Amino acid sequence: MTGTRIAALGHYQPAKVLTNNDLAALVDTSDEWISSRVGIRTRHMAGPDEPVDELAAHAAGKALATAGLGPADIDLVLVATSTAIDRSPNTAARVAARLGMASPATMDLNVVCAGFTHALATADHAIRAGGARRALVIGADKMTEVTDWTDRTTCVLVGDGAGAAIVEAVADGEGAPGIGPVLWGSVPEMGHAVRIEGTPPRFAQEGQSVYRWATQQLPALARQACERSGLAPEDLAGVVLHQANLRIIEPLAAKIGAVNAIVARDVVESGNTSAASIPLALAKLVERGELPSGAPTLLFGFGGNLSYAGQVVRVP
Repeated sequence: MTGTRIAALGHYQPAKVLTNNDLAALVDTSDEWISSRVGIRTRHMAGPDEPVDELAAHAAGKALATAGLGPADIDLVLVATSTAIDRSPNTAARVAARLGMASPATMDLNVVCAGFTHALATADHAIRAGGARRALVIGADKMTEVTDWTDRTTCVLVGDGAGAAIVEAVADGEGAPGIGPVLWGSVPEMGHAVRIEGTPPRFAQEGQSVYRWATQQLPALARQACERSGLAPEDLAGVVLHQANLRIIEPLAAKIGAVNAIVARDVVESGNTSAASIPLALAKLVERGELPSGAPTLLFGFGGNLSYAGQVVRVP
C-alpha cells in the first residue's frame, strides 16, 4: 500500500502590482472602501503577453527546483484553472511543453476557486491507484482577463498568480508529510452565484449569497475534512482557505475552531486569485518558515459552481 505526500511547493505572481488607489482612478471606489469591505490592499496583474500557462510554468519550475527534480521525473500534470481562453492544447499540455517534459498525462480541471484542492485529491487518488508515480499539481488563474473593470463590486477583488505542488508516492508508515482524505461536493442549484460567462467571458457573483453560504454552511464541512484525517480542528497548525475575501476568511476560520492554527491571509496582498489562491498562500507560509515541515494544515477551497473540497496535508 502507498500513501502520498507533498514533496515541494512553488509560487509565482506577475511583477505588476495594482493598488487600491490605482483602482480608485478607474472606478468609483477608495482604499478605505475596499479595505473595510474585502480586506484587500494590493493584487498582481499579468500583462497581455503573460498567458495562464506561463504563470503556471513559473510556479511549477520553482516547485521542481525546490524538490531537486527534473521534467522527466513527472508523469502526471494537473492544472486547475477557469481562465484559460483556448480549449486545446489544454493548459497542462502547454505547461508540460514549456518545461520540456517527455510524455506525461496532462489534464485541466475547471472547478474555479476550489480547483486546486480538487486537483490535489485527484493526484492523490491517481498515485494511490497506481496510475501515476509523481504528479505536478498547479492552480493558476488570470482573473484580470475575465474582469469587468467598470464593475466596482468585482474588479476590486481579483488578482493573477499561480501555485504548484509536487505530489509523490510514499510508503505507508514512513511518517512523511502526507495528504489526507478529501471531503468534496457542490450545491448545483446555486451555481449561478459565482459565474464566468459570456463572450468575452466575464466574472460576476452574488456576493451576499456567497458570503452567507461560506460563513454558515462551510464550517461544518471543514470540520468533517479534519475528522477524515483523524484530527480535531484544535490539532491543526495551519488553515489555508480559498483567499476570497478577508470578511469570509476570518469568520470561517473562527467557526472551524482551529484555535492554535496560523490562518493564511494572503488575500490582503494578492487579492482573489481563484484556483491559485490556496497553493500561493501555502507556498508563502512554508517559504517564510511560518509552517514547519510536517505541520498539519487544512486546505479548503470553495466558490464557483458552489463547489468545495478540503483535506488536511502535512507541509513539506
